[in-house]
Amino acid sequence: MPERKPTPQQVEALRREIEAHNYRYYVLDEPVIPDAEYDRLLRRLEEIEARWPDLKTPDSPTQRVGAPPAQGFRVVRHRHPMLSLENAMNRAEVEAWRDRLVRVVGQAGAADFVCEPKMDGAAVELVYEDGVLVEASTRGDGESGEDVTANVRTIRSVPLRLRSPEADVRRACPPPARLEVRGEVFITVADFEALNRRQADRGERLYVNPRNTAAGSLKQLDPSVTAERPLRFFAYGAGDPSAVGASTQWELLEALRAWGLPVNPESRRCGTLEQVFDYYALMTLRRSAGEVGLRERLPARARGEVDEGATDAEWDSRELRRRARRAMRELNLGDEPLAYEIDGVVVKVNRFDVQREAGERARSPRWAVAWKFPPQEAVTRVLDIEVQVGRTGALTPVAKLEPVHVGGVTVTSATLHNPDEIARKDVRVGDRVWVRRAGDVIPEVVAPVTSQRRGHPPRFVMPERCPVCDTPVVRGDDEVVPRCPNAACPAQVRGRILHFASRTAMDIEGLGEKLVTQLVERGIVKDPADLYRLDVDTLAALERMGEKSARNLVAAIERSKETTLARLIHALGIRNVGETVAEALAAHFPSIDAVLGASEEELAAIDGVGPVIAREIRAWADVAANRDLVRRLREAGVDPRGAPAPRSDEFAGRTFVFTGTLESMTREEAERAVRERGGRATSSVSKKTTYVVAGPGAGSKREKALRLGVPVIDEATFLEMLAGGA
Repeated sequence: MPERKPTPQQVEALRREIEAHNYRYYVLDEPVIPDAEYDRLLRRLEEIEARWPDLKTPDSPTQRVGAPPAQGFRVVRHRHPMLSLENAMNRAEVEAWRDRLVRVVGQAGAADFVCEPKMDGAAVELVYEDGVLVEASTRGDGESGEDVTANVRTIRSVPLRLRSPEADVRRACPPPARLEVRGEVFITVADFEALNRRQADRGERLYVNPRNTAAGSLKQLDPSVTAERPLRFFAYGAGDPSAVGASTQWELLEALRAWGLPVNPESRRCGTLEQVFDYYALMTLRRSAGEVGLRERLPARARGEVDEGATDAEWDSRELRRRARRAMRELNLGDEPLAYEIDGVVVKVNRFDVQREAGERARSPRWAVAWKFPPQEAVTRVLDIEVQVGRTGALTPVAKLEPVHVGGVTVTSATLHNPDEIARKDVRVGDRVWVRRAGDVIPEVVAPVTSQRRGHPPRFVMPERCPVCDTPVVRGDDEVVPRCPNAACPAQVRGRILHFASRTAMDIEGLGEKLVTQLVERGIVKDPADLYRLDVDTLAALERMGEKSARNLVAAIERSKETTLARLIHALGIRNVGETVAEALAAHFPSIDAVLGASEEELAAIDGVGPVIAREIRAWADVAANRDLVRRLREAGVDPRGAPAPRSDEFAGRTFVFTGTLESMTREEAERAVRERGGRATSSVSKKTTYVVAGPGAGSKREKALRLGVPVIDEATFLEMLAGGA
């Protein structure tokens, strides 16, 4: 059935809604809807006006770029409009954009691209005259912006005077008499978190995200306030590229870099659309600023546990993995998570003559497109706040939400972390809240939209008794998390058993959450040792468990008896003892009895353990019930193997860190080779690191090594060392 034509009143209401969001975003820096929702509204208006041109008006948001300048700053008129970009939400829309280009400029013209991360910050224009910064302005409505020169001068990465490049530097021509530089002001995730920590220490409100904080910092009437904000800048274009003397976007970036302007090092020239797809795949995985690197995250995607950005069969997890690795190799891109937030990839035609031939539309150039990522943030409503009890007894407040799509998945609950966090953010039942997926995985509530709070809902108060077993909760003087001290609490028992059976611990396939809940609620299993007493008849009598499933689970439990010492240590669930610490303990001690019998001083002396974790291990081992658990596991036949003895000691006392792409072996194989020779392989660089092995695309680990004075070697040198070379 054909769509009914909207009434002029309906279209006008849509325009007013978009304009209101423009004002909140660009002027007040207080958005109340996520970018994806704004894009949906604008795309809907564009579709209506394209289908029914008589409904288009001269003042429509589709005919403008942004919002009018705010009051308080001098208005600056841009000599050349600062246009926005057409958005593409999937591969098909990028292909459609390229096909439209081909019809205008031909196949050859649409076959050379420059790809750049789409920075999630604030667009600005810097004007240099005779190499000196004389003016800086925001984008505003694209035609006119706000004069923020005094504030931009406080950004240390913005040169106040351009450099004259040496004669042997490519693009060595001096800067033109007048240069209009386009770029993005942004804040890194680490700097943003540090800024919010300072805000919390002062008892002041927390900022929602780096993007809005960067934009708001530019518009401070007092430049000294801006100077306190950790703003940075990347240049990506020029108002009049012909004035630069460059014939391509790539040459322009090289010229800007030669003149001392910071240019995003992740920008890449892509000769084919396939390389553009590869670049997007890798940036999709690198967009998180979390601590887990790409290589550690890729296997999870291959297993189907995480499938971000996969909107159709072509972009499933295997395709992302394949393309990402190809991009690392062919485009010389690193594997480190990006230090800043991006919300997509900008694809530009490289040649300026082709750009001029392609031309522009009312609000965007035809020669560029912004390929957006699935949204990482969304706004939804808090239906309730529940308190969950973990395996260590920690009580965690969790917001139950109206279902919302964030980062490629539907989110119905999000962590509120701890009592201090929920009090600081002041999240209440009924609030509309910003939700994001922290590290692209764990949903968390960022902040409430207090302007839309209805009435006066009461503040949330943490319970004084465990919500599961009704035991009074305790909270140590130096702890932010309250805990249930009852080790027999069913929630803790369930959590400990699930952890014990998890893939990185004893790896008992088929022992899921619903089954464990039944076993605990019926009193069949009270601790992990009870798992080894289960038989087929007992399991088959449970809900949704037939005889075949029961036999498979009994077999999986039996197989888990042959495990490594590191896995068993990790499986015991000692606080703060994760996989890495478990590996360090297993490498130092011959048995679980030796680990639990070691003194606090012996444990603390182990590299990677330290006094805090040593104290936790010693406290766990001193509990009679825990020692009894280990005894019963041993009696059940759990037989952990210690770490394999190294073949030699030629790397003894040396610690290696690998970054970038290795051509002759995988990173796992390289780390195993180090351990076989008595050395250590870790994932982070410190002063104790002996060598950083850097392949093509090495990122922040290489930079940190250079700052710390740690030797950086290439793969060929590492191979020589493996062969017995110096």
